[in-house]
Amino acid sequence: MKLTDYIVDVPDWPKEGIVFKDISPLLKDVNAFTFSTLSMRGLLDIKKDGLPSYIIGIEARGFIFGAHLAKRLQCGFIPLRKKGKLPPPVISKEYDLEYGTDTLEIKPGDGEKVVIVDDVYATGGTANAARELCKEAGYDVIDEIYLINLSFLNNDKVKSVITY
Repeated sequence: MKLTDYIVDVPDWPKEGIVFKDISPLLKDVNAFTFSTLSMRGLLDIKKDGLPSYIIGIEARGFIFGAHLAKRLQCGFIPLRKKGKLPPPVISKEYDLEYGTDTLEIKPGDGEKVVIVDDVYATGGTANAARELCKEAGYDVIDEIYLINLSFLNNDKVKSVITY
């Protein structure tokens, strides 16, 4: 199955100069969606110390893939949310985007092994903030997986199902 057939480029969105990768057609097709999460499962570097305790999905599209992957791995799911969406206590991290700034929040952890999941690894701002935030909150990040890697942004070491 060629997953790139299910992804549409939307130029100049959300701001001029950015080409947004619309995964809506992939999500609408049950076979493409299932194949994409099975492919993510295949990318996991399962260490000898076992599976993660949780999958952490980055808001919002990371929730879709992360929750599905957590179900397949039979582990828990933790949402990494935008500011103000979780009740206290939370740990927060502000970070830069290619079109502004944002803040992520998560509930504190206690050394649990986690895998971070999201839809697109672009400039790395969100991914880096997520990784740092998880560590600050007390989680042990053992892996990261993305549906799409934009390699032209020099992301040569990112684990992804699709590379552009």
